[in-house]
Amino acid sequence: MMKTTKLFKHLTLAAMLMAAPATVQAAAAQKPGTFAVGDKTFLLNGQPFVVKAAEVHYPRIPRPYWEHRIRMCKALGMNTLCLYVFWNIHEQREGVFDFTGNNDVAEFCRLAQKNGMYVIVRPGPYVCAEWEMGGLPWWLLKKKDIRLRERDPYFMERVKIFEQKVGEQLAPLTIQNGGPIVMIQVENEYGSYGEDKPYVSEIRDCLRTIYGDEMALFQCDWSSNFEKNGLDDLTWTMNFGTGANIDQQFRRLGELRPNAPKMCSEFWSGWFDKWGARHETRPAKDMVEGMDEMLSKGISFSLYMTHGGTSFGHWAGANSPGFAPDVTSYDYDAPINEYGQATPKYYELRTMMAKYADGKLPAVPAPAAPVVTVPKFELKEFAPFFYGTKGEEAKTAGGLKTFEEMDLGWGSMFYATALPDIPVQSVLTADVHDYAQVFIDGKFVGRIDRVKNERSVTLPPVKCGQRLVILVEAMGRINFGRAIKDFKGIVSDVTITAENDRYETVWKPREWEQYPISDDYAQAVAAFGVKGSSYAEPFTGGDLKPIGYYRGHFNLKKVGDTFLNFETWGKGQVYVNGHAMGRIWSIGPQQTLYVPGCWLKKGQNEVVVLDVVGPREPVVWGQDTPELNKLQLEKSTKHNNIGDKPDLNSATPIALSAAGGAAVATAAAGNGWQTFRFAAPQKGRYLAIEVLSTQKANDRVAIAELYLQGADGKRLSREPWTTKYANSEEENGNHTGDKVFDLQESTYWQTERGAQAPHLLVIDLGSEQTVTALEYLPRAEQGAPGSIKEFRMYLY
Repeated sequence: MMKTTKLFKHLTLAAMLMAAPATVQAAAAQKPGTFAVGDKTFLLNGQPFVVKAAEVHYPRIPRPYWEHRIRMCKALGMNTLCLYVFWNIHEQREGVFDFTGNNDVAEFCRLAQKNGMYVIVRPGPYVCAEWEMGGLPWWLLKKKDIRLRERDPYFMERVKIFEQKVGEQLAPLTIQNGGPIVMIQVENEYGSYGEDKPYVSEIRDCLRTIYGDEMALFQCDWSSNFEKNGLDDLTWTMNFGTGANIDQQFRRLGELRPNAPKMCSEFWSGWFDKWGARHETRPAKDMVEGMDEMLSKGISFSLYMTHGGTSFGHWAGANSPGFAPDVTSYDYDAPINEYGQATPKYYELRTMMAKYADGKLPAVPAPAAPVVTVPKFELKEFAPFFYGTKGEEAKTAGGLKTFEEMDLGWGSMFYATALPDIPVQSVLTADVHDYAQVFIDGKFVGRIDRVKNERSVTLPPVKCGQRLVILVEAMGRINFGRAIKDFKGIVSDVTITAENDRYETVWKPREWEQYPISDDYAQAVAAFGVKGSSYAEPFTGGDLKPIGYYRGHFNLKKVGDTFLNFETWGKGQVYVNGHAMGRIWSIGPQQTLYVPGCWLKKGQNEVVVLDVVGPREPVVWGQDTPELNKLQLEKSTKHNNIGDKPDLNSATPIALSAAGGAAVATAAAGNGWQTFRFAAPQKGRYLAIEVLSTQKANDRVAIAELYLQGADGKRLSREPWTTKYANSEEENGNHTGDKVFDLQESTYWQTERGAQAPHLLVIDLGSEQTVTALEYLPRAEQGAPGSIKEFRMYLY
């Protein structure tokens, strides 16, 4: 059996080599090497090797700039590149694969080898990466009962086809075949999704078949959950961020595998941004000190991100619990910024890395392109948004359908129906993914925003036959946690409720017209050619200009990178010279889009903006610096509305079993999870935590994560949780109350400097729950700064 398997592998590789381009065969013909796990170290060609990897993502970098970014990483002192393979960008339609142009992952690996860099490949199938649906293709959701990231037959069938196609590109480039690829990852952070070793094992077996028994396979997870799915024959690596207590992160791994090499497979240099929150940054000092400590102890790492780049087009994802879509920029506060230039963080890190270099570091490359500005110009051409639907040709009548049921991956949809006679005000309720505007006979009446957890809008009195239109725009699908099964559009019945002193009447419209509009440049341009439509109300959001497509041009004498400013616009998508640049939203923090000079040209350049809200003013200009931290919100993101503060004076705090029924809990000092069990089960919808003191006197309070255990002793789902009240939150650092249930152990709620105890945080669980215990995680840094000491809990 073993001989047959090995013969199959050899035949498969031979077929790949025969089908590969000449450049691939040339790379594969180089001298074969080895990469293996040794005693407390990795072994490259039999010699001890510390992996110093730079995480970069080829789809987030324009192809003409690939080699520049690789050379920037090498000049930083890195010896390896680490990259995800994004399934959904390679197979945007089922069965249609694309490994050309910006998707040519094999060419990226060849460029790495050309520049003396090794490669670690992370082919998923799930990758997270703040990427649309975590890298999974949207069309999987056309099978509504699919079980993602499990041994669902259809899911696994498609996974294996995808991995085989990737293998055709990359198997000839493994180190055993003379290429640069030294390690391949099995799945990604599965402990944060579930516990299913048979599933992880099947992914491992699939990759073994493709890449051979000699290829080093590894899996990554957090120190708190890696044992859930750790397979005996795989290398285990940890993921953690800047400032983490490194010895603590590797403590359990050292107990279980004292002779294994240690590697931080994601050392987070910064963090990602979401719409409506401040730009995230992390101190250079903490990053450099952490990496210095790892190198001094022989610990390998991959710096996530070394260069983040841009989630062009519709590829930015969203996080949960709740719905928190990510901005277009993936700058990540990385050492190499979004447009490929070295930051002060870069030079501070380079100085440290030079201590561990074999010889002198290469010179830092000059920028790949100059930066240019563009004078303000107006987008004077306009086409109503409905012109993008292809009119009656695209209409579907019948019951409500999601985007997936309409074979629409990304974009927007008009849902239209005739209303009954409702002589009084009524309330329309709908579960909308993600952003809806409601119109009656073309007149705007309200919005439903999933980000704000909104589900309803008030309608004025209407007469029979008036036309209700709900325009739904989809943003990125959730990329982390169980909520990745994220259907788009109207995902449940629409109800209209009216009442008087005696009666409540509910309508559920059953007949709908549905007009899909894909996020597609060709379709956007075609809208300008439409001469008329049977249905073309000039939809507009209040005092703003009409929603739809706007087009304008600017001229360049000198080509270079620029940052087009869209802060006068509403919400939507931008295309420049046919390239999908990404999403815009006036709320910020991102107000500019990075436009690479390699996609511009001397002379006239075209800009098309789809604005689903409508701009205040349809003007654009190009800056020489990005604007990534300018919020334009209706209200603060803080949760300090005094009307939401509970009166706890007469409330009874929860008694604890370990404290002999006492109501005041005492947390231990130091890192790691702690559990507080209740003397008796408690029922309520709102959890209030009142912090009385901290481990260090007068310290600011910080909590990284909280979980509640239900009657069965298992963790309750945190998907419906929201922050109801916090008497102190550090807004500028994005240390708001929602960080205690955002599925990320490296983020945290923190009170403002100088705020006085007691500190109060109230969480809405979404519905009444039975709770038996609370789990608490302090910050992950050395000494767990901000750790709570004495506190009380209430459930009401």
